[in-house]
Amino acid sequence: MEKDIFCKIIDGEIPCHKVYEDNDVLAFLDISQVTKGHTLVVSKKHYDNFLTIPQEEMHKVMDVAQRIGQVEVKLLGARGVNILTNCYPAAGQTIPDQQQYQRYNNGFNNIQDWRRDNVNLFVKQMSIFSPLIIIS
Repeated sequence: MEKDIFCKIIDGEIPCHKVYEDNDVLAFLDISQVTKGHTLVVSKKHYDNFLTIPQEEMHKVMDVAQRIGQVEVKLLGARGVNILTNCYPAAGQTIPDQQQYQRYNNGFNNIQDWRRDNVNLFVKQMSIFSPLIIIS
């Protein structure tokens, strides 16, 4: 089976802006940055989607997604976050791999300007707070 894009990112074959990483989970900014802070949180093991990932693995992924959301709200000033997943093409899943989409809204309207000017700043801010994301 050929690796999908997420497996290539996890294996370091494709670069990404990492927000968080441990032995089981990787969180990185979506290349398109549809919304400010649009982050993908994935298990380092391949599963087709949220419905096929074992419960223990899903808990690890969701714990990280929750902590990232908490940091975005409490420390980065986000007024809200979305944490969601798409399962199967009919629901919008475009890559056969599990992922949780994390994004926050801070009233930023021009995403192209934000993407150009602030992606590196966002990663830097998240890296400063990454010790707060660690799940014990």
